[in-house]
Amino acid sequence: MSDLIPAPVPELTEPYRTTERLALQAQARRFAADEVKPIADEYDPHKWQMPRSLLDAMGEQGYFGIMVPEEFGGMGCGVFEYAMIAEELARAWMSVASIIARAQGLGTEFEDDAKRRELLQRSARGEWIGAAGFSEPEAGSDLAGVSTRAERDGDEYVITGDKRWIGNAKAADFIQVLCRTEDAKPGEKRSAGLATIIVEKERDAFPAGLTGSTIDKIGYHGFLTWDLTFDGVRVPAANLISDQGTAAFRDTQKWLNIARVHTAARAVGLARAAVEDSVLYLQEREQFGHPIGDFQALRFMLASMAARVEQARAFYRQVADLLDRGEPCERESAMVKLVATEMAVEVTGDAMQLHGGNGYTTERQVERYWRDARLTTIFEGTSQIQLKIIADSLLPRSPLE
Repeated sequence: MSDLIPAPVPELTEPYRTTERLALQAQARRFAADEVKPIADEYDPHKWQMPRSLLDAMGEQGYFGIMVPEEFGGMGCGVFEYAMIAEELARAWMSVASIIARAQGLGTEFEDDAKRRELLQRSARGEWIGAAGFSEPEAGSDLAGVSTRAERDGDEYVITGDKRWIGNAKAADFIQVLCRTEDAKPGEKRSAGLATIIVEKERDAFPAGLTGSTIDKIGYHGFLTWDLTFDGVRVPAANLISDQGTAAFRDTQKWLNIARVHTAARAVGLARAAVEDSVLYLQEREQFGHPIGDFQALRFMLASMAARVEQARAFYRQVADLLDRGEPCERESAMVKLVATEMAVEVTGDAMQLHGGNGYTTERQVERYWRDARLTTIFEGTSQIQLKIIADSLLPRSPLE
């Protein structure tokens, strides 16, 4: 057992409360406490990659196939369960809550039915874990500006270009690459001509024509993040898994809606960790002959932190439920990502303050929660991008003269 004492599982309120969800939540909380946190405490200070044994254990729990249909060996659950489990895993180590996003049926959308079924089964078992090659040095939040090219050459596509911020790239079984197969024509949207291609590869190696260098980060350890250069990488034409044009961009946007709820859940997990650690510390640390938890200023600070965590949790569950119902909710996904991640940065920062000087050391985990939380306001679209999405949905711009 780790030194993390799991708090009682909060009651799920209607309409979200089911016996199955409560059981999944309790299982994930135990797994995070017993299996994930001890490894995180050991590995994160050294910036080590999570061990394959942990990924195998996660596969046995079914966490790589939460949203994969049961007929392919998955849990057959929705975004709600996916986000709920991610919160529990992030409470122990955010990178573990992140690696599960690189399965869930990602990279299986082949026209060949036999291959698609095989890959879905592998995905559910954690044997088909990928990396998402969307961003570029000059195209981050503006995915329509992607310039990496995929040129058709007989029965193959040849990929050339640079990608950045590709987590898990070398350790992955495949890289899903957003690229341009043709230029947008006059009058077309800039996203016209985009396509998604699967680059299959061996784990811990790059295929011919692909090279990369790691990006040193202040947090989000557990797997490596890469700059990649595609210099004539050849893939079968059958590995183009989305229609050319705006369909690829639309598929990416749909994926981002789920990813933003997933990020909100991860942020809640980090903030909850900070609250729970602070509860213990305020009882442990004594000053002036009293536990510092006796002082009203600190008690009120903790109470505010806890309330904000609950608020963000309720919001991400609401949006996850909307996604499971098939409701269009790009605005709501942007809102919950904005609210939860900004909350997590502030709450983890407050937790460091409550820990005093000890919070600024690597002897306590609160500094890790803050380092990881800080990134949540940046990836899957910065907070400013979320504000733009929300503002544009509320107040359409006037046509340019």
